[in-house]
Amino acid sequence: MADIRRVTDSFAVAPQIDIDDFSSIQREGFTHIINNRPDDETFGQMPSHTAREKAEEFKLGFTAIPIAGPNDLTASVDALNAAIASSEGPVLAYCRSGTRSISLWSLASVKSGAETPDTAIEKARIAGYDLSHLQPLMQQYHNS
Repeated sequence: MADIRRVTDSFAVAPQIDIDDFSSIQREGFTHIINNRPDDETFGQMPSHTAREKAEEFKLGFTAIPIAGPNDLTASVDALNAAIASSEGPVLAYCRSGTRSISLWSLASVKSGAETPDTAIEKARIAGYDLSHLQPLMQQYHNS
């Protein structure tokens, strides 16, 4: 079973999910899954196309926003905000440990105005993630 960590009523993160997790994800009330993990990051991980097929089988929306190394963070933040805005209910984002997903959420939620840097950091802390190192970047998004 997936280690789902609720961040808000409408957003949660998890470490890598498995093919057998989709039914429980649906039962938990999620309507959209976001994969923040690039394919082939580790041997044996579920590829994004398989996750998309399983999500469709369970009538869940699916978006891939892979985060790996230096990339266009602003585009990823905007893609996450768009995916959340278009979902019809609670969203579950996953990556290897959940850290990329919660980090992206914090930046996206601060940029959208849904959270302040302090509230985003606190919600991440409650979910089990220390994002204090992102405070300066969150402040930049907050001030822009």
